[in-house]
This record gives sequence, C-alpha cells and structure tokens, in this order.
Amino acid sequence: MTGYLGSYATLGLLLLASVLVFVGAFAANRVLRPASPAEPPGKRASYECGLDPVGSDWAQMQIRYYVYAYLYVLFAVEAVFLFPWAVVFDKPGFGLVTVVEMAIFVAVLALGILYAWRKNILRWTQ
Repeated sequence: MTGYLGSYATLGLLLLASVLVFVGAFAANRVLRPASPAEPPGKRASYECGLDPVGSDWAQMQIRYYVYAYLYVLFAVEAVFLFPWAVVFDKPGFGLVTVVEMAIFVAVLALGILYAWRKNILRWTQ
C-alpha cells in the first residue's frame, strides 16, 4: 500500500480490525455468560471488611494521613532526581559544580525533613 491513499488505507484497516475485536469480545461475552446468573442472599448488601456497617455514612478523616502522603510523594519525587545525577556524575566534565549543586539539593531535602521532625509532623500519635 503505497502512494497518497496508502496510509489512509492502513488506518482504515486498523480501525476495522479494532471494531471487529471490540464486537467479537462483546459477542463472546454474550455467548459464554450464564443464562440466569445466581443471586445469592446478601449479594447486594453493603460490605465493609467482613463486618456489617455501623454508624453514619460520614466520617471525618484526620489530616495526618494526607500529610504523610504528601511527604512521601515529595521525598519520593525528589529522590528520583538523585538517580540521573548519580549516572551523569561519573562522566567527564562534571566536577565540583555538580557536587555543589547536589549538596544544595540534599540540604533542601534535609531542611524539609528537619522541619517536619521539629514540628512533630512525623509522630503518628500526639
């Protein structure tokens, strides 16, 4: 399939194949499913950890969960920046300037963890 319309023909064949796979999957589902699925007792009841739900549907979340998640994401993303530096550091031309830049970066990380430590953010119970 060459020429001006060749790429359009390829795209058309790809779209046709994807539609056939889609229709085939739904047809196989309809053929292979049970005629009348079982409805065991309690199937549509609320389920929570194997226990019957008690209380209201509104519960207040503590902020510390979000703080831990935020700190984890913050330090995980910043730790990702350490890997490319470690790979590039061995190459020629990266000398004292690179070490100083990384020292500043790690110092900012250390200040952040020190701040969290001093404010007792990392303590689970207060």
